[in-house]
Amino acid sequence: MSLSIKQIQAPIEQELKIFEKKFRQSMKTDVMLLDQIMSYIVHRKGKQVRPMFVFLTAGTLGPISESTHRGAAMIELLHTATLVHDDVVDDSNYRRGFFSINALWKNKIAVLVGDYLLSRGLLLSVKNQDFQLLEIMSTAVKEMSEGELLQMEKARRLDITEDLYYDVIRQKTASLIASCCAVGAASVGADETTIAQAKLLGEKIGMAFQIKDDLFDYGDAEIGKPTGIDIKEKKMTLPLIYALNNAGWSEKRRIINLVKNHSENPKKVDEVITFVKQSGGIHYTTDVMKRYVAEAKEILFTFPESVYRQSLHDLIQFTIERTK
Repeated sequence: MSLSIKQIQAPIEQELKIFEKKFRQSMKTDVMLLDQIMSYIVHRKGKQVRPMFVFLTAGTLGPISESTHRGAAMIELLHTATLVHDDVVDDSNYRRGFFSINALWKNKIAVLVGDYLLSRGLLLSVKNQDFQLLEIMSTAVKEMSEGELLQMEKARRLDITEDLYYDVIRQKTASLIASCCAVGAASVGADETTIAQAKLLGEKIGMAFQIKDDLFDYGDAEIGKPTGIDIKEKKMTLPLIYALNNAGWSEKRRIINLVKNHSENPKKVDEVITFVKQSGGIHYTTDVMKRYVAEAKEILFTFPESVYRQSLHDLIQFTIERTK
């Protein structure tokens, strides 16, 4: 049976409580509107998976420090800023079942809130001279932005190759989890080689994490009905890319036409989903995800054995066994 997130958090339970208190304090501001929005953000937080990666990597490689707490706060501020900005870009009204910031306070305010969160993260590192952590975080912001823009550029033509797909998700999603693990390692004074290994560990986990998200669109016995949301949004994900690469010319043209011109039609979307399943796209994508997980665990097992490493192992497993 899979472990719960609470069981995985056990070695860092106290650290997370301290982190949450400090994080709430770091969000306080004298501007009433901003304080109201910050309070709303804090109260609808998710599972804190990204701070968990920071703390568990730090605990695996050395004693958790004040620098680790600042690093986790920086990551969470950055992550929250990108989510707020993403909701504006995607014109999304919901986030984790709650109204998004732009839905409640409009786009202009949401963009400024995202900027504010990002600046708080930058100031936190500069004030404490955590320049190494700042460099790791800034690299992640750059890569995430590039990944989003690369996907937008290619999505118009629906000509994403498998290699390009990996480049997009490496930048867009995996770079943030990579930075979590790198920040955790750097915060306990690990050497450059170990920090690079921790970053690669996070990248492998991030790749598996995003590929799992891609699989959700097609459903399975645990998840239930396929959603087809990626197809409706004309996103080329790995199951579809693989299926198209292995289709005949006329079939490929037919499916691309359905995605490009009929993605609002539920019956046509179901047709695409059936095509992907029958072409082995789900099986292939699952194998790729498992390969990234195996590579992540291989790196993880080069680190010293401890309760932190075990929880990090369980967290990797949790990210690919999750049902939402």
